[in-house]
Amino acid sequence: MTKHDERVKLFQLIFNCSFYENDEIPEQMDLFRRLQMASEQEAFRTVEEKAKKILEKLGEIDVILAQASTGWPLGRLGKAELSIMRVAAYEILYDDEVPAGVAINEAVEISKVFGNDSAPSFVNAVLAKLVKEPAKQ
Repeated sequence: MTKHDERVKLFQLIFNCSFYENDEIPEQMDLFRRLQMASEQEAFRTVEEKAKKILEKLGEIDVILAQASTGWPLGRLGKAELSIMRVAAYEILYDDEVPAGVAINEAVEISKVFGNDSAPSFVNAVLAKLVKEPAKQ
């Protein structure tokens, strides 16, 4: 599985989790693993580990994204776009192995597939702002 494929799976898992309460997330991860990744268990472990890290930092990530998406409260964003930006924001802010440009490019590409027509430019603008203007934490 390529890194891009892992990011798509990661987006799908984070997106799926956005519909459930925290206590239901382990069950949803297990279901996702069984349905989506039956033949790729090792790759899923990587996706699952990263998803857990993202979910642990979700409060911080959302505060930072809210600051960067001026005029667009996170509650008004589509869950797909928000999930895509959560994955990319995590990679930009907390994952030293992923260059910011790669995280942004991947998010834009994923938003072309899963987001609405204006998602790629919106996602690009918000994430670029994260890189240019470090968040006030």
